[in-house]
Amino acid sequence: MENPKQNPYSSPTRDFSSFFANPRTTKEEVVGIGGDLKSDRLLYAYTRGIFPWADKPLLWFSLDPRAIFDLNVLHISSRVHRRIRQKKFTVTFNRAFEQVMRCCAFRTEEQTWITETFLEGFTNFHKEGYAHSIEVWDEEGRLGGGVYGVAIGKFFAGESMFSFLPDFGKIGLYYLFEALKKDGFLLFDTQQMNPVTLNLGAYEIPKNKFLDRLALAVSVPSKWVPPVDEI
Repeated sequence: MENPKQNPYSSPTRDFSSFFANPRTTKEEVVGIGGDLKSDRLLYAYTRGIFPWADKPLLWFSLDPRAIFDLNVLHISSRVHRRIRQKKFTVTFNRAFEQVMRCCAFRTEEQTWITETFLEGFTNFHKEGYAHSIEVWDEEGRLGGGVYGVAIGKFFAGESMFSFLPDFGKIGLYYLFEALKKDGFLLFDTQQMNPVTLNLGAYEIPKNKFLDRLALAVSVPSKWVPPVDEI
């Protein structure tokens, strides 16, 4: 049963310990089935290394190993560095959160895990101050790329990235890393390794090591206030 309770992550919130298996003690990667994507459940989950990744039913995961980034190591090509120096774009934060999510969900040949359920839940989490987007606009004001994710304390969970214009997603990730470094973030979670994140410099660590680092990063679960001015 999920009961109202005070805890250091939110006040008041609900205790979901009877809904989720404990990531530290279970060997299973699926630690919850069902529920919803309301903000209190998402906050509980992300501060404990759990994230949703499928719909109908909702499946909640805590993976072992876990893929993360070192904020000081982002592998981007000389071409991308050249585009960044040329600065023929504008970068913003939280200007078009839902639009970024919908762009990340766009697929031409495969299904997406970013369903309407995810769009509604994470847009509300954004309104609560815990989910954020970074947008990269071209010189004509078109949204060419972006990233969205969850920030709690000094922890950032990167959820998805898109590029409709060449390299714009990587440019967004570059500026996101710079903003997180400036604000002293300790951990960037990218959840599961894939060819894109591997090429960008992600690497894997054991789940329990990740959970130790996560606990430190969310020990003061403040809301992140990203840059407000255009970059």
